[in-house]
Amino acid sequence: MRQQDYYEAYFDDFDKIIVFMSHNSYDGVSNKFYLRDNDGHLCDLHIQSIETTHNNYNKYTLAVFDELEIGNEYYVVHQHARATILRYSAIVKTKKFDEMFYYDQDDLGYSLSDYTTKFALWAPTAYRVKLEVFKNDEIYVYEMKRDDKGVFRYQVAENLENATYVYHIRVDGKWQETIDPYGVSSIENSKRSAIVDLSKIKVKEYLLPEMKSSCDAIIYETSIRDFTMQNNIGVLHPGTFLGFVEENEQTKEMNTGFTYLKSLGVTHVQLLPVMDFGSVDEMHPWIHYNWGYDPVQFRVLEGSYSTEPENPYSRIFEFTKLIEECHKAGIRVNLDVVFNHVYDKENCFFEKTVPNYYFQMNDHGDFSNGTFCGNDIDSKRKMCSKYIVDTCKFLVKTYHIDGLRFDLMGILDVDTMNRIEKECRLIRPNFMVYGEGWDMPSFLDFKERASIYNNGMMPYIGHFSDRFRDVTKGRTATNEVSIKGYCTGALYLIDIMKNCFVGSCTNVGMEKLFENPINVINYVECHDNMTSWDKLKECCKEDTKEVRIAKHKMMIAAVLLAQGIPFLHSGQEFARTKHGLANTYEESDNINQLDYQRRNQYKNIVDCTKELINIRKKYACLRYSSSQEVQNYVCFDTIQNKVLVYKINDDKKKLIMFFNPSAEVFTYDLKEAYRLVYYNEKSEDILIQKVNIEPYSVIVLENK
Repeated sequence: MRQQDYYEAYFDDFDKIIVFMSHNSYDGVSNKFYLRDNDGHLCDLHIQSIETTHNNYNKYTLAVFDELEIGNEYYVVHQHARATILRYSAIVKTKKFDEMFYYDQDDLGYSLSDYTTKFALWAPTAYRVKLEVFKNDEIYVYEMKRDDKGVFRYQVAENLENATYVYHIRVDGKWQETIDPYGVSSIENSKRSAIVDLSKIKVKEYLLPEMKSSCDAIIYETSIRDFTMQNNIGVLHPGTFLGFVEENEQTKEMNTGFTYLKSLGVTHVQLLPVMDFGSVDEMHPWIHYNWGYDPVQFRVLEGSYSTEPENPYSRIFEFTKLIEECHKAGIRVNLDVVFNHVYDKENCFFEKTVPNYYFQMNDHGDFSNGTFCGNDIDSKRKMCSKYIVDTCKFLVKTYHIDGLRFDLMGILDVDTMNRIEKECRLIRPNFMVYGEGWDMPSFLDFKERASIYNNGMMPYIGHFSDRFRDVTKGRTATNEVSIKGYCTGALYLIDIMKNCFVGSCTNVGMEKLFENPINVINYVECHDNMTSWDKLKECCKEDTKEVRIAKHKMMIAAVLLAQGIPFLHSGQEFARTKHGLANTYEESDNINQLDYQRRNQYKNIVDCTKELINIRKKYACLRYSSSQEVQNYVCFDTIQNKVLVYKINDDKKKLIMFFNPSAEVFTYDLKEAYRLVYYNEKSEDILIQKVNIEPYSVIVLENK
């Protein structure tokens, strides 16, 4: 933030310095400015322009004629002999800066061998960097040497496994301590980076079910903490990586935790953020609750999910066990990652290492706030983009994860997202990349945002479809909670519902939104906003409980039978409630934990969800990957413009599905015999030619 002190100077370009002088100091007037280096040498700065700002400052634009050495410390002295540090500011946003200091090697962080430990930190604007190592209760401090491309290096003639370290960086005239941006583990609460031997991290491979495209996925979103926090469910390590995959006689008997997850038949589990976040005390995790969308370290696992947060290896080995157990059960693992902002910008290693570089900033020194967190990551900067891509590759290589879900993906740029998808798929061919493609009001140019409206520029990346959510369930905003969707009673939306069933990738019922079904994530509920059950209770207050259950099952059926990629929020399959609360990111375990007693209470919805999952897996025609296939083989009919008749007819299979969200009974002549596959639940194997469609029902029929 500029114009806070009496006298400020900013290095904004290689030939330009901006100075602000408050009218409260010398009336903001100086007729002369000098540049002074650390050796005391002075040179003149030429005043190009002067203007008065709204904040009662004079703004001076000064020309620099001599080439300055990036990384040196300079002071700007005005005619009254006052000096202020020259802060590296908008210059780090220039193309020339990126070209001068882009470092394309992969040795940043530390590298370990039998007899040495090498450290490398990219900090081109830093004047000095010191490495502080803590081992065997002793602290050792080393002056690092500046190398090409602004990389500071130091080599210790010792294998420092299990030691911890921090960097002390002098930039903009002050020293700051920081952990390593490229660190791979740490001790509790991100206090210090920790040195672990990456060769010890081994993930056993298991043969996973075949995937022909992302549309074969059935994603189940849950939280490490929520999934096993309920008391008396047989889990000995609740709310942890170990607890997530824990199985014993009690969990098997009660069908809780991982035993329950395996019983659903989903193909992918998507975990809410598991990388290090800042809002939970790792040593006292039950004091605070948080979903984890406030990142501190991007390559380090969250310590509160570990049984020993102070042990750098514990979180790693416990997470690799989670991956192995999921893969052993045939379930792939996707991680929810948050690269759009940081928890605390001023204390983040990005800002302490290269101030201003990693965050979107305009010419006035203001920071973009499209995330509403006060700091938007600037993925257009070459080393920022490289950091994100390299980090994603690191997670895939190290932990063998199967996909990444990007929080507020529209803050990032298209090119970076495409590189992530390409590089990760080279490592794991069935890798999924998808995210929230909302068009956030950041400083990034609209045409470069990784948003829904640019999905045609990201051919293999998926986006959550708010169209599907709002048309199927009803509007989501708190002030629109009474507005219904097609499945909750707004029958006038029937034509747009057709568009949702084709994955919004053709012009049926409405203009297309996505290029292909692999670009659309269909959902009606996720961790954000009210649960769909709570929404039903608000927008359908007139309904009996039995009718609400039927509508709830219809929404789940819509998600699982539509073209595109289906997404379920954990507990959705048993009418999960958060007591009407819309955003429970920092509520309590009582609000957020999965309630397995409620699961037992709504077993019928669970059974219907399982059956619909089986149907989706069985019929390939529900999983077309191209819009051309959808256009060729999918069509619709309606009954009195109330019941939607969803038809698929390709060379291999012929399905007819009915969605009746009304209170009326209808009949439909099929003209030929069809086998009954599903009628609000698993159905007996009978042939039907004329079907009676009961109120609030979903029917699936197959032509033999």
